[in-house]
Amino acid sequence: MALMITPFLFQGIAMFFDELYFHRKRGLPRWEQLGHPLDSLSVLVCYLFLYLVPYTDSNLKIYIGLCAFSCLFITKDEFIHTQHCEARENWLHAVLFVLHPIAFLAAAIIWREGLSPVFLLAQPIVIALFMSYQIIYWRFYGKSK
Repeated sequence: MALMITPFLFQGIAMFFDELYFHRKRGLPRWEQLGHPLDSLSVLVCYLFLYLVPYTDSNLKIYIGLCAFSCLFITKDEFIHTQHCEARENWLHAVLFVLHPIAFLAAAIIWREGLSPVFLLAQPIVIALFMSYQIIYWRFYGKSK
């Protein structure tokens, strides 16, 4: 089980640096203040699906579709990021893009094998809290660019 959780830990560390270092350092334009919670929402839908729906081959196909959408959706800003972000932040985004499907795969294995229902509940809670932070912080406290 520890191996299955590793991608989530790396992803969390990378998100921590992206959000708390790079985003706060440069500020976020309005389009990112809106787009980042939408990215989180695309992830939340995937993890809620795993928690709410039992594993079947048919449900796995639906989950793969949701994950594929999320993996593509989170790249939507990269054309603009090249103008707003320094190279280190763009590199970190690339790392996050690699970890995204790996974390989804690990979650699918946990779901299929019934390894940790608590983990499958914790993931959507963590993502929902992070998404709430993104909305509240950038709406009321963060500096706009």
